[in-house]
Amino acid sequence: MDIDLISNIIHLAIRAGTPLLIVALGELVCEKSGILNLGQEGMMLMGAVAGFMAGYHSGSVIIGFGFAILAGVAMSLLFGFIVMQLNANQVATGLALTIFGTGLSGFIGLNYVGESIDGLDELTFFGLAEIPLLGDIFFSYDIFVYLSIALAAAVYYFFKSTRPGLIVKAVGESPESAQAIGLSVLKVRYLAIMFGGAMAGLAGAYLSLVITPLWADNMTAGRGWIALALVVFASWRVERVLFGAYLFGLMGIMNLVLQGMGVSTSPNILAMMPYVATIVVLVLLSRNQAKIKLFAPVSLGKPFHTSD
Repeated sequence: MDIDLISNIIHLAIRAGTPLLIVALGELVCEKSGILNLGQEGMMLMGAVAGFMAGYHSGSVIIGFGFAILAGVAMSLLFGFIVMQLNANQVATGLALTIFGTGLSGFIGLNYVGESIDGLDELTFFGLAEIPLLGDIFFSYDIFVYLSIALAAAVYYFFKSTRPGLIVKAVGESPESAQAIGLSVLKVRYLAIMFGGAMAGLAGAYLSLVITPLWADNMTAGRGWIALALVVFASWRVERVLFGAYLFGLMGIMNLVLQGMGVSTSPNILAMMPYVATIVVLVLLSRNQAKIKLFAPVSLGKPFHTSD
């Protein structure tokens, strides 16, 4: 395996893992507050179509990302209202949100199928991208790859060293105790849900505005579900989310990698690899229930009734 192929593999894995990292960080914050939102796929699709439509008509990718974030937040607020104000089941509501987002995005994006726009250019860092191996690995991505890594560092610091991060974790561990000491559980959880929605919308727009860049029905291809598995795989720890996102990103581009290595096999089998990896990871993790209980927020997915 030559040096160019190695650098291309790493480059593609990091690029493919970026939307997974973004949406998984949003879900991690949401789950840390005790809310399990299975609607990531639907929110990503809404962000993808809203971002593409805004970018297509405005000619600005940045405006597209702004509308994508708003779409994700709007979907998350719908979820938050149903589960916290109406006390609906979180799992059922999240599944319904995904179904709703999938159908609505396909409907409003019908006239944009096959259309394309100019995506983001990759940064070159004054020629550093031309350095063999290191250039491809470190200096040849679009700005959102670097922003996603900075976001991971910010979320890590948020939970590790800030009072608001401690409050989110306290709400996720015991909302009753948090409320007893004067914390607004609903406010904290709404903010966490909105952050998760914003990140899902941003991740969806990254697919339709940067990676492709075009709109296609169901273009997320299950990445929202993979991100949910990634949070569990990472044991709700940011540094593991970062590693896992790029690992799952590698699984997603294995068809290109193997073709580059001259391996001939069915493309359908290769397309299954990220989902097979997801199933294997979940099966292995489910065997160690003690580990899951040790790191998972205690109140995750459990209803909480408050008089706030």
